[in-house]
Amino acid sequence: MAEEHKRRKRYSGKYPKHFDEKYKELHPEQYGDIIEHRIKKGATPAGMHISIMVDECLKHLEIMPGDQGLDCTLGYGGHTRHMLEKLEGKGHLYGLDVDAIEIEKTKARLKNLGYGEDIFTALHTNFRNIDQVAKEYGKFDFVLADLGVSSMQIDNPERGFSYKGNGPLDLRLDPTRGMPASAYLQTLSRWEIAHILAENSDEPYASEIAKTIDSYQKSGMTIDTTSLLYKIIDKSVPHDGDTKGRKDLINKTAARVFQAIRIEVNQEFEVLYEFMEKLPTVLKPGGRVVILTFHSGEDRIVKKSFKEMKNLGIYSDVARNVIRPTSEECHRNPRAKSTKLRWAIRSFKE
Repeated sequence: MAEEHKRRKRYSGKYPKHFDEKYKELHPEQYGDIIEHRIKKGATPAGMHISIMVDECLKHLEIMPGDQGLDCTLGYGGHTRHMLEKLEGKGHLYGLDVDAIEIEKTKARLKNLGYGEDIFTALHTNFRNIDQVAKEYGKFDFVLADLGVSSMQIDNPERGFSYKGNGPLDLRLDPTRGMPASAYLQTLSRWEIAHILAENSDEPYASEIAKTIDSYQKSGMTIDTTSLLYKIIDKSVPHDGDTKGRKDLINKTAARVFQAIRIEVNQEFEVLYEFMEKLPTVLKPGGRVVILTFHSGEDRIVKKSFKEMKNLGIYSDVARNVIRPTSEECHRNPRAKSTKLRWAIRSFKE
């Protein structure tokens, strides 16, 4: 029996506006010219992720054919593909991802590029478990951790990561486990919400937003959509009379609030502290590590850990200054602007 033909979703206007309507961008293997055009305009095509600071990562990882490596945050597989190219068919690369949905897509994508199980292995696990991975597969010559949330997660409204499209307020990196943000918020007091917003994203309107969230929840409402949370943020931030700049202010506030709640739902700081503590134990003597961070909270944890372990002689060398993307890369990919790169080299002393 022939498979039933499914018509693509129709949209109003000349160009598609919603994520699921962008059928060409969602099939990059069929519409390469469209994808290239979008990237040149400084946009990230729907369902894709543009890797940041690839050349800088490769420079400090110093990958050699025959090395064994670990990509702690597989994501779309952009960095992974470039690291695999450096192996030249020798050695092995392991890729970890907590996202049960995206890991299968990326595994298939890399397999189609010729990277099968002889050279690449994808593992569905949180990178806080690197000690267990090393115990099973051996220590690593190089390790990369790109701590940012991938574009395909942010842009898909069904994942609930962004205020830009209406969807369920989820925010879980692994939607098969744990509690969505909508349910998690209901377990928190007004003061706990304010602390999370201030601590995780330095939110200046933390108290006002927490008060409104608490008021909604005490009235029996569940903040279960991204658009409702955005509405609450708009209602909470005081008006200063600048109507023209109001939308930009609310959008920036919303970005911080969504980030703060996402960090809490996924225990991102706790995971990072655990990862940094275990990291030297999975590196071979002389092993190299590169970490990309995307906000000050992450960078402080990485910087402090590298400095302390350098003083203890665990790392033989660490980045003295943070490395940032070039202005050209920031123009091509606006999401690169907040990126910071730090590197370290494991001491040869055991």
